[in-house]
Amino acid sequence: MTNNQKMMKAAGFMMAANLVSRLLGFVRESLMAGLFGKTAATDAYNTAFILPDLLYWLLVGGVLSAAFIPVLSEYIAKEKEKEGWKVVSSVTNATFLLLCILVIAGMLLTPKFIEMQVPGFSPANKELTIYLTRILLLQPVILALSGITMGILNSYKIFWPSALGTVLYNASVILFGALFANSGEARSISGFAFGVVIGATVNFLVQVPSLRRVGFRYYPMIDLKHPGVRKIMVLAVPMIIMYTLNQFQVIVNSNLGSALDPGSLTAIWYSYRLFQVPVGIFALAIGVAVFPTLTEQAALKKAKDFLETISSAIRLIIFITVPISIGMVVLRFPLIRVLFQHGEFSAGDTDIMAVPLLYFSLGITAQAIIQILPRAFYAMQNTWIPVILGLIAMAASIIWMYILVGPLACGGLALAVTLGAIMQMLLLFIVLRRKLGKIDGRRIAAVFSKTLAAALAMAAVVMIWANLLTLWVGIGKMGSTIVLISGALVGMLVFFIVARLLKMEEYQMAIEMLIKRRK
Repeated sequence: MTNNQKMMKAAGFMMAANLVSRLLGFVRESLMAGLFGKTAATDAYNTAFILPDLLYWLLVGGVLSAAFIPVLSEYIAKEKEKEGWKVVSSVTNATFLLLCILVIAGMLLTPKFIEMQVPGFSPANKELTIYLTRILLLQPVILALSGITMGILNSYKIFWPSALGTVLYNASVILFGALFANSGEARSISGFAFGVVIGATVNFLVQVPSLRRVGFRYYPMIDLKHPGVRKIMVLAVPMIIMYTLNQFQVIVNSNLGSALDPGSLTAIWYSYRLFQVPVGIFALAIGVAVFPTLTEQAALKKAKDFLETISSAIRLIIFITVPISIGMVVLRFPLIRVLFQHGEFSAGDTDIMAVPLLYFSLGITAQAIIQILPRAFYAMQNTWIPVILGLIAMAASIIWMYILVGPLACGGLALAVTLGAIMQMLLLFIVLRRKLGKIDGRRIAAVFSKTLAAALAMAAVVMIWANLLTLWVGIGKMGSTIVLISGALVGMLVFFIVARLLKMEEYQMAIEMLIKRRK
Protein backbone atom coordinates (compact mmCIF):
# COMPACT_ATOMS: atom_id res chain seq x y z
CA MET A 1 0.00 0.00 0.00
CA THR A 2 1.47 3.39 -1.04
CA ASN A 3 1.81 6.39 1.29
CA ASN A 4 -1.11 8.14 -0.42
CA GLN A 5 -3.29 5.05 -0.02
CA LYS A 6 -2.38 4.80 3.67
CA MET A 7 -3.16 8.48 4.16
CA MET A 8 -6.49 8.17 2.37
CA LYS A 9 -7.40 5.16 4.49
CA ALA A 10 -6.47 7.00 7.68
CA ALA A 11 -8.31 10.12 6.54
CA GLY A 12 -11.38 8.08 5.65
CA PHE A 13 -11.47 6.55 9.11
CA MET A 14 -10.96 9.93 10.78
CA MET A 15 -13.78 11.40 8.73
CA ALA A 16 -16.16 8.63 9.78
CA ALA A 17 -15.25 9.04 13.46
CA ASN A 18 -15.44 12.83 13.23
CA LEU A 19 -18.83 12.55 11.55
CA VAL A 20 -20.20 10.53 14.48
CA SER A 21 -18.63 12.96 16.94
CA ARG A 22 -20.07 15.98 15.13
CA LEU A 23 -23.50 14.39 14.96
CA LEU A 24 -23.36 13.95 18.72
CA GLY A 25 -22.23 17.56 18.91
CA PHE A 26 -25.39 18.54 17.05
CA VAL A 27 -27.45 16.54 19.50
CA ARG A 28 -25.70 18.40 22.33
CA GLU A 29 -26.30 21.83 20.78
CA SER A 30 -29.88 20.95 19.83
CA LEU A 31 -30.57 19.73 23.37
CA MET A 32 -29.19 22.94 24.85
CA ALA A 33 -31.12 25.08 22.37
CA GLY A 34 -34.35 23.28 23.22
CA LEU A 35 -33.80 23.59 26.98
CA PHE A 36 -32.42 27.12 27.16
CA GLY A 37 -33.09 28.71 23.75
CA LYS A 38 -30.83 31.55 22.58
CA THR A 39 -30.63 33.41 25.88
CA ALA A 40 -28.30 35.07 28.37
CA ALA A 41 -27.67 31.64 29.98
CA THR A 42 -26.34 30.16 26.74
CA ASP A 43 -24.27 33.32 26.18
CA ALA A 44 -22.73 32.71 29.63
CA TYR A 45 -22.03 29.03 28.88
CA ASN A 46 -20.32 29.74 25.55
CA THR A 47 -18.33 32.61 27.03
CA ALA A 48 -17.13 30.42 29.91
CA PHE A 49 -14.96 28.36 27.52
CA ILE A 50 -12.69 31.25 26.57
CA LEU A 51 -10.38 31.29 29.62
CA PRO A 52 -9.97 27.48 29.82
CA ASP A 53 -9.32 27.34 26.08
CA LEU A 54 -6.76 30.13 26.43
CA LEU A 55 -4.83 28.15 29.05
CA TYR A 56 -5.00 24.94 27.00
CA TRP A 57 -3.76 26.51 23.78
CA LEU A 58 -1.16 28.51 25.67
CA LEU A 59 0.72 25.39 26.82
CA VAL A 60 -0.61 22.41 24.88
CA GLY A 61 -2.38 23.17 21.60
CA GLY A 62 0.48 25.06 19.98
CA VAL A 63 3.09 22.63 21.27
CA LEU A 64 1.22 19.64 19.84
CA SER A 65 0.32 21.12 16.46
CA ALA A 66 3.66 22.70 15.67
CA ALA A 67 6.43 21.08 17.69
CA PHE A 68 5.65 17.88 19.59
CA ILE A 69 4.54 15.64 16.70
CA PRO A 70 7.27 16.73 14.21
CA VAL A 71 10.07 16.23 16.76
CA LEU A 72 8.78 12.87 18.02
CA SER A 73 8.15 11.70 14.43
CA GLU A 74 11.76 12.55 13.61
CA TYR A 75 13.02 10.39 16.50
CA ILE A 76 10.79 7.54 15.32
CA ALA A 77 11.89 7.89 11.68
CA LYS A 78 15.55 7.82 12.76
CA GLU A 79 14.94 4.86 15.15
CA LYS A 80 15.85 6.78 18.32
CA GLU A 81 12.71 5.98 20.29
CA LYS A 82 14.36 5.79 23.72
CA GLU A 83 15.49 9.41 23.43
CA GLY A 84 12.04 10.26 22.10
CA TRP A 85 10.39 8.91 25.27
CA LYS A 86 12.69 11.02 27.43
CA VAL A 87 11.59 14.08 25.45
CA VAL A 88 7.93 13.08 25.83
CA SER A 89 8.30 12.62 29.59
CA SER A 90 10.07 15.94 30.09
CA VAL A 91 7.53 17.87 28.03
CA THR A 92 4.57 16.14 29.71
CA ASN A 93 5.85 16.76 33.24
CA ALA A 94 6.73 20.41 32.61
CA THR A 95 3.40 21.07 30.87
CA PHE A 96 1.41 19.42 33.65
CA LEU A 97 3.07 21.43 36.42
CA LEU A 98 2.80 24.77 34.61
CA LEU A 99 -0.80 24.15 33.65
CA CYS A 100 -1.78 23.33 37.24
CA ILE A 101 -0.27 26.63 38.41
CA LEU A 102 -2.08 28.58 35.67
CA VAL A 103 -5.41 26.88 36.41
CA ILE A 104 -5.18 27.82 40.09
CA ALA A 105 -4.35 31.40 39.12
CA GLY A 106 -7.23 31.36 36.65
CA MET A 107 -9.65 30.26 39.35
CA LEU A 108 -8.65 33.25 41.47
CA LEU A 109 -8.69 35.79 38.64
CA THR A 110 -11.87 34.60 36.88
CA PRO A 111 -14.08 37.54 38.06
CA LYS A 112 -11.66 40.14 36.69
CA PHE A 113 -11.26 38.25 33.42
CA ILE A 114 -15.03 37.99 32.88
CA GLU A 115 -15.52 41.69 33.69
CA MET A 116 -12.97 42.58 31.02
CA GLN A 117 -14.27 40.05 28.53
CA VAL A 118 -18.03 40.74 28.55
CA PRO A 119 -18.70 44.15 30.12
CA GLY A 120 -22.13 44.24 28.50
CA PHE A 121 -23.45 41.26 30.51
CA SER A 122 -25.87 41.87 33.37
CA PRO A 123 -24.51 41.32 36.93
CA ALA A 124 -26.49 38.07 37.28
CA ASN A 125 -25.15 36.77 33.96
CA LYS A 126 -21.58 37.71 34.88
CA GLU A 127 -21.97 35.72 38.09
CA LEU A 128 -23.23 32.69 36.13
CA THR A 129 -20.34 33.03 33.66
CA ILE A 130 -17.82 33.08 36.52
CA TYR A 131 -19.38 29.93 38.03
CA LEU A 132 -19.31 28.07 34.72
CA THR A 133 -15.76 29.21 33.94
CA ARG A 134 -14.47 27.84 37.23
CA ILE A 135 -16.04 24.46 36.49
CA LEU A 136 -14.54 24.37 33.00
CA LEU A 137 -11.10 25.35 34.32
CA LEU A 138 -10.82 21.75 35.52
CA GLN A 139 -10.76 20.67 31.87
CA PRO A 140 -7.40 22.00 30.53
CA VAL A 141 -5.19 19.79 32.74
CA ILE A 142 -7.10 16.65 31.73
CA LEU A 143 -7.27 17.77 28.12
CA ALA A 144 -3.51 18.36 28.14
CA LEU A 145 -2.84 14.73 29.09
CA SER A 146 -5.32 13.62 26.43
CA GLY A 147 -3.75 15.88 23.80
CA ILE A 148 -0.20 14.72 24.51
CA THR A 149 -1.36 11.09 24.35
CA MET A 150 -3.02 11.81 21.01
CA GLY A 151 0.19 13.42 19.75
CA ILE A 152 2.21 10.33 20.67
CA LEU A 153 -0.22 7.97 18.94
CA ASN A 154 -0.50 10.21 15.87
CA SER A 155 3.30 10.18 15.58
CA TYR A 156 2.98 6.40 15.21
CA LYS A 157 0.15 6.98 12.70
CA ILE A 158 -2.44 5.56 15.12
CA PHE A 159 -5.59 7.67 15.01
CA TRP A 160 -8.56 5.63 16.21
CA PRO A 161 -8.20 6.06 20.02
CA SER A 162 -8.39 9.85 19.89
CA ALA A 163 -11.25 9.65 17.38
CA LEU A 164 -13.17 7.33 19.73
CA GLY A 165 -12.33 9.65 22.62
CA THR A 166 -14.01 12.63 20.94
CA VAL A 167 -17.16 10.57 20.41
CA LEU A 168 -17.27 9.59 24.09
CA TYR A 169 -16.54 13.18 25.06
CA ASN A 170 -19.64 14.48 23.29
CA ALA A 171 -21.71 11.59 24.65
CA SER A 172 -20.71 12.56 28.20
CA VAL A 173 -21.69 16.20 27.68
CA ILE A 174 -25.10 15.13 26.35
CA LEU A 175 -25.68 12.70 29.21
CA PHE A 176 -24.86 15.06 32.07
CA GLY A 177 -26.47 18.03 30.36
CA ALA A 178 -29.73 16.12 30.00
CA LEU A 179 -29.60 14.79 33.58
CA PHE A 180 -29.13 18.12 35.34
CA ALA A 181 -30.62 20.74 33.00
CA ASN A 182 -33.83 22.56 33.94
CA SER A 183 -35.12 25.09 31.41
CA GLY A 184 -36.60 27.19 34.22
CA GLU A 185 -33.28 27.52 36.06
CA ALA A 186 -30.36 29.19 34.25
CA ARG A 187 -27.77 27.83 36.69
CA SER A 188 -28.72 24.26 35.77
CA ILE A 189 -26.87 24.73 32.47
CA SER A 190 -23.83 23.79 34.59
CA GLY A 191 -24.75 20.14 33.90
CA PHE A 192 -23.26 20.62 30.43
CA ALA A 193 -20.10 22.11 31.98
CA PHE A 194 -19.64 19.14 34.33
CA GLY A 195 -20.23 16.87 31.32
CA VAL A 196 -17.34 18.60 29.54
CA VAL A 197 -14.93 17.85 32.41
CA ILE A 198 -16.05 14.22 32.71
CA GLY A 199 -15.95 13.83 28.92
CA ALA A 200 -12.35 15.09 28.83
CA THR A 201 -11.43 12.48 31.45
CA VAL A 202 -13.03 9.68 29.42
CA ASN A 203 -11.28 10.97 26.28
CA PHE A 204 -7.91 10.57 28.01
CA LEU A 205 -8.56 7.18 29.62
CA VAL A 206 -9.72 5.53 26.39
CA GLN A 207 -6.35 6.34 24.76
CA VAL A 208 -4.13 5.01 27.56
CA PRO A 209 -4.18 1.29 26.57
CA SER A 210 -2.78 2.15 23.13
CA LEU A 211 0.23 3.82 24.74
CA ARG A 212 1.37 0.46 26.09
CA ARG A 213 1.11 -1.10 22.64
CA VAL A 214 3.56 1.40 21.14
CA GLY A 215 6.05 0.77 23.96
CA PHE A 216 5.53 3.96 25.93
CA ARG A 217 8.15 4.57 28.62
CA TYR A 218 7.68 7.18 31.33
CA TYR A 219 10.60 8.94 33.02
CA PRO A 220 9.98 11.12 36.12
CA MET A 221 12.21 13.89 34.81
CA ILE A 222 12.22 17.42 33.45
CA ASP A 223 15.36 17.87 31.35
CA LEU A 224 15.06 21.30 29.75
CA LYS A 225 18.60 20.96 28.37
CA HIS A 226 17.83 17.86 26.25
CA PRO A 227 18.22 18.74 22.53
CA GLY A 228 14.75 17.39 21.70
CA VAL A 229 13.09 19.35 24.50
CA ARG A 230 14.94 22.51 23.48
CA LYS A 231 13.88 22.01 19.88
CA ILE A 232 10.23 21.66 20.94
CA MET A 233 10.54 24.80 23.07
CA VAL A 234 12.03 26.78 20.19
CA LEU A 235 9.36 25.58 17.76
CA ALA A 236 6.56 26.13 20.26
CA VAL A 237 7.37 29.75 21.23
CA PRO A 238 5.86 31.38 18.12
CA MET A 239 2.80 29.12 18.36
CA ILE A 240 2.29 30.06 22.01
CA ILE A 241 2.47 33.72 21.03
CA MET A 242 0.01 33.21 18.20
CA TYR A 243 -2.57 31.23 20.17
CA THR A 244 -2.36 33.63 23.09
CA LEU A 245 -2.90 36.65 20.85
CA ASN A 246 -5.55 34.76 18.89
CA GLN A 247 -7.63 34.68 22.07
CA PHE A 248 -7.58 38.47 21.90
CA GLN A 249 -9.65 38.15 18.73
CA VAL A 250 -12.13 35.96 20.63
CA ILE A 251 -12.25 38.51 23.45
CA VAL A 252 -12.90 41.35 20.98
CA ASN A 253 -15.67 39.26 19.39
CA SER A 254 -17.25 38.60 22.79
CA ASN A 255 -16.79 42.21 23.87
CA LEU A 256 -18.56 43.60 20.80
CA GLY A 257 -21.18 40.84 20.82
CA SER A 258 -22.04 41.38 24.49
CA ALA A 259 -23.32 44.86 23.62
CA LEU A 260 -25.74 43.49 21.01
CA ASP A 261 -29.18 42.01 21.76
CA PRO A 262 -29.18 39.14 24.33
CA GLY A 263 -28.56 35.87 22.53
CA SER A 264 -26.44 37.42 19.77
CA LEU A 265 -23.29 35.71 21.05
CA THR A 266 -25.15 32.40 21.11
CA ALA A 267 -26.22 32.91 17.48
CA ILE A 268 -22.57 33.48 16.57
CA TRP A 269 -21.32 30.47 18.57
CA TYR A 270 -23.97 28.11 17.19
CA SER A 271 -23.29 29.31 13.63
CA TYR A 272 -19.54 29.01 14.13
CA ARG A 273 -19.82 25.45 15.38
CA LEU A 274 -22.17 24.56 12.56
CA PHE A 275 -19.88 25.80 9.81
CA GLN A 276 -16.90 24.18 11.58
CA VAL A 277 -18.52 20.76 11.13
CA PRO A 278 -17.29 20.16 7.55
CA VAL A 279 -13.92 21.64 8.51
CA GLY A 280 -13.66 19.21 11.42
CA ILE A 281 -15.01 16.17 9.60
CA PHE A 282 -13.06 16.51 6.37
CA ALA A 283 -10.22 19.06 6.50
CA LEU A 284 -9.05 18.35 10.03
CA ALA A 285 -9.21 14.60 9.39
CA ILE A 286 -7.08 14.94 6.25
CA GLY A 287 -4.71 17.33 8.01
CA VAL A 288 -4.19 14.97 10.96
CA ALA A 289 -3.74 12.00 8.62
CA VAL A 290 -1.13 13.65 6.36
CA PHE A 291 0.86 15.43 9.07
CA PRO A 292 2.99 12.46 10.24
CA THR A 293 3.73 11.65 6.59
CA LEU A 294 4.73 15.26 5.89
CA THR A 295 7.07 15.31 8.88
CA GLU A 296 8.62 12.00 7.79
CA GLN A 297 9.09 13.24 4.20
CA ALA A 298 10.60 16.50 5.43
CA ALA A 299 12.98 14.67 7.82
CA LEU A 300 14.13 12.34 5.01
CA LYS A 301 14.41 15.24 2.48
CA LYS A 302 11.85 13.77 0.04
CA ALA A 303 10.95 17.11 -1.58
CA LYS A 304 8.95 15.71 -4.52
CA ASP A 305 6.82 13.46 -2.31
CA PHE A 306 6.37 16.32 0.16
CA LEU A 307 4.96 18.61 -2.53
CA GLU A 308 2.67 15.91 -3.93
CA THR A 309 1.28 15.17 -0.45
CA ILE A 310 0.44 18.85 0.09
CA SER A 311 -1.09 19.24 -3.38
CA SER A 312 -3.21 16.09 -3.11
CA ALA A 313 -4.55 17.09 0.31
CA ILE A 314 -5.45 20.63 -0.81
CA ARG A 315 -7.12 19.50 -4.03
CA LEU A 316 -9.19 16.91 -2.18
CA ILE A 317 -10.23 19.47 0.44
CA ILE A 318 -11.32 21.92 -2.27
CA PHE A 319 -13.35 19.22 -4.00
CA ILE A 320 -15.13 18.32 -0.76
CA THR A 321 -15.66 21.72 0.89
CA VAL A 322 -16.65 24.05 -1.96
CA PRO A 323 -19.99 22.26 -2.60
CA ILE A 324 -20.59 21.99 1.15
CA SER A 325 -20.01 25.73 1.53
CA ILE A 326 -22.44 26.65 -1.23
CA GLY A 327 -24.92 23.98 -0.12
CA MET A 328 -24.94 25.33 3.44
CA VAL A 329 -25.70 28.82 2.14
CA VAL A 330 -28.64 27.56 0.07
CA LEU A 331 -30.08 25.25 2.75
CA ARG A 332 -29.18 27.21 5.89
CA PHE A 333 -32.80 27.94 6.92
CA PRO A 334 -34.07 24.33 6.89
CA LEU A 335 -30.75 23.27 8.47
CA ILE A 336 -31.23 25.60 11.46
CA ARG A 337 -34.92 24.70 11.79
CA VAL A 338 -34.14 20.98 11.93
CA LEU A 339 -31.23 21.23 14.37
CA PHE A 340 -32.23 24.09 16.67
CA GLN A 341 -35.79 25.34 16.25
CA HIS A 342 -37.70 23.66 19.05
CA GLY A 343 -38.53 24.33 22.68
CA GLU A 344 -37.21 27.76 23.67
CA PHE A 345 -35.54 28.35 20.28
CA SER A 346 -38.06 30.26 18.15
CA ALA A 347 -38.52 31.01 14.43
CA GLY A 348 -37.21 34.51 15.13
CA ASP A 349 -34.03 32.99 16.54
CA THR A 350 -33.68 31.00 13.31
CA ASP A 351 -33.85 34.20 11.24
CA ILE A 352 -31.17 35.82 13.41
CA MET A 353 -28.85 32.79 13.34
CA ALA A 354 -29.14 32.47 9.55
CA VAL A 355 -27.25 35.75 9.12
CA PRO A 356 -23.92 34.82 10.75
CA LEU A 357 -24.21 31.30 9.33
CA LEU A 358 -24.36 32.79 5.81
CA TYR A 359 -21.13 34.72 6.30
CA PHE A 360 -19.34 31.89 8.10
CA SER A 361 -20.30 29.45 5.33
CA LEU A 362 -18.52 31.55 2.74
CA GLY A 363 -15.24 30.85 4.51
CA ILE A 364 -15.46 27.07 4.85
CA THR A 365 -12.97 26.28 2.08
CA ALA A 366 -10.46 28.86 3.32
CA GLN A 367 -10.75 27.55 6.87
CA ALA A 368 -10.32 24.00 5.57
CA ILE A 369 -7.18 24.76 3.56
CA ILE A 370 -5.70 26.47 6.64
CA GLN A 371 -5.76 23.03 8.28
CA ILE A 372 -3.14 21.88 5.72
CA LEU A 373 -0.86 24.77 4.75
CA PRO A 374 0.54 25.60 8.22
CA ARG A 375 1.25 21.90 8.78
CA ALA A 376 3.57 22.01 5.76
CA PHE A 377 5.65 24.64 7.56
CA TYR A 378 5.46 22.77 10.87
CA ALA A 379 6.68 19.59 9.17
CA MET A 380 9.73 21.54 7.98
CA GLN A 381 10.12 22.68 11.62
CA ASN A 382 9.42 26.28 10.68
CA THR A 383 6.76 27.75 12.95
CA TRP A 384 7.46 31.47 12.71
CA ILE A 385 6.21 31.99 9.15
CA PRO A 386 2.64 30.65 9.62
CA VAL A 387 2.45 32.45 12.97
CA ILE A 388 3.42 35.81 11.51
CA LEU A 389 1.00 35.38 8.63
CA GLY A 390 -1.73 34.29 11.04
CA LEU A 391 -1.18 37.34 13.22
CA ILE A 392 -1.42 39.65 10.18
CA ALA A 393 -4.72 38.03 9.20
CA MET A 394 -5.97 38.18 12.80
CA ALA A 395 -5.22 41.90 13.05
CA ALA A 396 -7.10 42.49 9.80
CA SER A 397 -10.03 40.42 11.09
CA ILE A 398 -10.25 42.49 14.29
CA ILE A 399 -10.28 45.72 12.28
CA TRP A 400 -13.08 44.33 10.11
CA MET A 401 -15.02 43.42 13.27
CA TYR A 402 -15.09 47.05 14.40
CA ILE A 403 -16.02 48.20 10.90
CA LEU A 404 -18.75 45.61 10.20
CA VAL A 405 -20.44 45.14 13.59
CA GLY A 406 -22.31 48.44 13.17
CA PRO A 407 -24.05 47.80 9.85
CA LEU A 408 -24.31 43.98 10.08
CA ALA A 409 -24.46 43.33 13.88
CA CYS A 410 -23.61 39.66 14.62
CA GLY A 411 -23.36 39.02 10.87
CA GLY A 412 -20.54 41.55 10.70
CA LEU A 413 -18.53 39.67 13.33
CA ALA A 414 -18.95 36.44 11.33
CA LEU A 415 -17.97 38.11 8.04
CA ALA A 416 -14.84 39.53 9.69
CA VAL A 417 -13.73 36.00 10.65
CA THR A 418 -14.29 34.78 7.10
CA LEU A 419 -12.34 37.66 5.56
CA GLY A 420 -9.47 36.96 7.96
CA ALA A 421 -9.43 33.26 7.00
CA ILE A 422 -9.35 34.05 3.28
CA MET A 423 -6.51 36.50 3.81
CA GLN A 424 -4.54 33.97 5.87
CA MET A 425 -5.02 31.26 3.24
CA LEU A 426 -3.76 33.50 0.42
CA LEU A 427 -0.72 34.63 2.41
CA LEU A 428 0.17 31.02 3.24
CA PHE A 429 -0.10 29.99 -0.41
CA ILE A 430 2.15 32.85 -1.53
CA VAL A 431 4.88 32.29 1.05
CA LEU A 432 4.87 28.48 0.78
CA ARG A 433 5.24 28.74 -2.99
CA ARG A 434 8.27 30.99 -2.57
CA LYS A 435 9.79 28.61 -0.04
CA LEU A 436 9.26 25.44 -2.09
CA GLY A 437 9.79 27.02 -5.50
CA LYS A 438 6.40 25.72 -6.66
CA ILE A 439 3.10 24.68 -5.12
CA ASP A 440 1.35 22.88 -7.99
CA GLY A 441 -0.69 26.05 -8.44
CA ARG A 442 -2.10 25.30 -11.88
CA ARG A 443 -3.60 21.98 -10.81
CA ILE A 444 -5.01 23.50 -7.64
CA ALA A 445 -6.52 26.45 -9.53
CA ALA A 446 -7.99 24.10 -12.18
CA VAL A 447 -9.58 21.94 -9.48
CA PHE A 448 -11.05 25.00 -7.76
CA SER A 449 -12.53 26.30 -11.05
CA LYS A 450 -14.10 22.97 -11.97
CA THR A 451 -15.36 22.37 -8.44
CA LEU A 452 -16.91 25.85 -8.28
CA ALA A 453 -18.64 25.32 -11.62
CA ALA A 454 -20.08 21.99 -10.46
CA ALA A 455 -21.12 23.50 -7.11
CA LEU A 456 -22.90 26.46 -8.73
CA ALA A 457 -24.82 24.10 -11.01
CA MET A 458 -25.73 22.13 -7.91
CA ALA A 459 -26.85 25.32 -6.09
CA ALA A 460 -29.16 26.36 -8.92
CA VAL A 461 -30.90 22.99 -8.95
CA VAL A 462 -31.13 22.74 -5.15
CA MET A 463 -32.52 26.27 -4.81
CA ILE A 464 -35.31 25.54 -7.28
CA TRP A 465 -35.99 22.16 -5.66
CA ALA A 466 -36.06 23.57 -2.12
CA ASN A 467 -38.34 26.51 -3.00
CA LEU A 468 -40.87 24.32 -4.81
CA LEU A 469 -40.83 21.63 -2.13
CA THR A 470 -41.23 24.19 0.69
CA LEU A 471 -44.43 25.45 -0.91
CA TRP A 472 -45.79 21.91 -0.63
CA VAL A 473 -44.46 20.65 2.74
CA GLY A 474 -44.14 23.95 4.65
CA ILE A 475 -41.49 25.14 7.10
CA GLY A 476 -42.35 23.02 10.13
CA LYS A 477 -39.96 20.47 11.63
CA MET A 478 -41.07 17.63 9.34
CA GLY A 479 -41.25 19.83 6.25
CA SER A 480 -37.82 21.32 6.89
CA THR A 481 -36.37 17.84 7.44
CA ILE A 482 -37.76 16.69 4.08
CA VAL A 483 -36.39 19.79 2.33
CA LEU A 484 -32.98 19.45 3.98
CA ILE A 485 -32.44 15.74 3.34
CA SER A 486 -33.86 15.70 -0.18
CA GLY A 487 -32.04 18.92 -1.06
CA ALA A 488 -28.74 17.47 0.16
CA LEU A 489 -29.26 14.26 -1.82
CA VAL A 490 -30.27 16.10 -4.99
CA GLY A 491 -27.29 18.41 -4.57
CA MET A 492 -24.84 15.52 -4.14
CA LEU A 493 -26.23 13.80 -7.20
CA VAL A 494 -25.97 16.90 -9.39
CA PHE A 495 -22.49 17.76 -8.12
CA PHE A 496 -21.06 14.27 -8.68
CA ILE A 497 -22.62 14.02 -12.15
CA VAL A 498 -21.06 17.33 -13.20
CA ALA A 499 -17.72 16.44 -11.55
CA ARG A 500 -17.63 13.15 -13.40
CA LEU A 501 -18.47 14.85 -16.68
CA LEU A 502 -15.56 17.23 -16.03
CA LYS A 503 -13.33 14.15 -15.49
CA MET A 504 -12.02 15.37 -12.16
CA GLU A 505 -9.27 13.24 -10.62
CA GLU A 506 -10.46 14.28 -7.15
CA TYR A 507 -13.77 12.55 -7.79
CA GLN A 508 -11.93 9.24 -7.94
CA MET A 509 -9.80 10.16 -4.90
CA ALA A 510 -12.93 10.82 -2.84
CA ILE A 511 -14.55 7.55 -3.94
CA GLU A 512 -11.36 5.58 -3.18
CA MET A 513 -11.14 7.14 0.26
CA LEU A 514 -14.69 6.06 1.07
CA ILE A 515 -14.07 2.54 -0.27
CA LYS A 516 -10.80 2.11 1.65
CA ARG A 517 -12.45 3.30 4.87
CA ARG A 518 -14.83 0.36 4.67
CA LYS A 519 -12.06 -2.19 4.16
